[in-house]
Amino acid sequence: MIEVKNLTKRYGQHIAVDDISFTVNEGEIVGFLGPNGAGKTTTMNILTGFISATKGEVKVGGIDILDEPEKAKKNIGYMPDNPPLYGEMLVDEFLSFVCDIKGVHSSAKKGMMKEVKDRVRIAHMGKRLVRNLSKGYKQRVGLAQALIGYPKVLILDEPTVGLDPKQIIEMRSVIKDLGKGHTLILSSHILPEVSAVCDRVIIINRGKIAAHDSSASLSSNLSRGQAFAVRFKGEREKIAAVLSGIQLFKSTAPISTYEPGTFDFEIKGEPGIDIREAVFGVAAANDMPILQMKPQELTLEEIFLKVTGGEAFDSDN
Repeated sequence: MIEVKNLTKRYGQHIAVDDISFTVNEGEIVGFLGPNGAGKTTTMNILTGFISATKGEVKVGGIDILDEPEKAKKNIGYMPDNPPLYGEMLVDEFLSFVCDIKGVHSSAKKGMMKEVKDRVRIAHMGKRLVRNLSKGYKQRVGLAQALIGYPKVLILDEPTVGLDPKQIIEMRSVIKDLGKGHTLILSSHILPEVSAVCDRVIIINRGKIAAHDSSASLSSNLSRGQAFAVRFKGEREKIAAVLSGIQLFKSTAPISTYEPGTFDFEIKGEPGIDIREAVFGVAAANDMPILQMKPQELTLEEIFLKVTGGEAFDSDN
């Protein structure tokens, strides 16, 4: 659905985006992340046709956004972090105005507005002034305008910025529902939100793609060996002594205690070596029943810091 090939953007001697390529398949929700000055916003502006690239190409639905901009943009719905809303209009008036701008036929306007309002859950807000809406509902109106015209692709820049926890959960639910019928690119500085909503993530750093995969795959590739959190029943000192004596285990460390008479330990193995059988064998041989065992995966925050060299995340670039 979205094809980016050898995309580069220069501002004088500064290279904001440096020869990046990626694709977003139809029906995917992809998180687009990057630290301060990484080129994230520049890339999104090129994808939406707001600015042109120095070289490279962007195709949306097979249509080159530079060669046929009007046709390509009909496939794109864009919600910036601060949606450009008209506060003096009623919600219905604003959405009607957006329909006119996007060339929606008058006979289809009423039905489209109703469907869009239902999808973002603002059907009861049609007669309210935009300026009197809460931040959460303003964001939803911004999302509604992006949906007008039924674009195949939605590009959402910080859709939950400034929202309270309840509003974030509600907006996240709306976005997941939209993912059933649209291809989405989602930029957010709330990384757990990206993990919860997105199928894959693209992390850009210093103008280049630093990582591009699912969170689970990135975690596996970056962990440098298997790691498990194992809950043993027994005495902590005995468990620690037994585990430390197993050469196959790269490292062992106590984590915490969650149940009386049990202790959780993190056990790490060397890359490419499955340590699960050894863990069970050691436990059985030393009368240390295992009550729970689960893999330790890197969080998206940890992945982000690893692939960007620890650079601070910033949602505005």
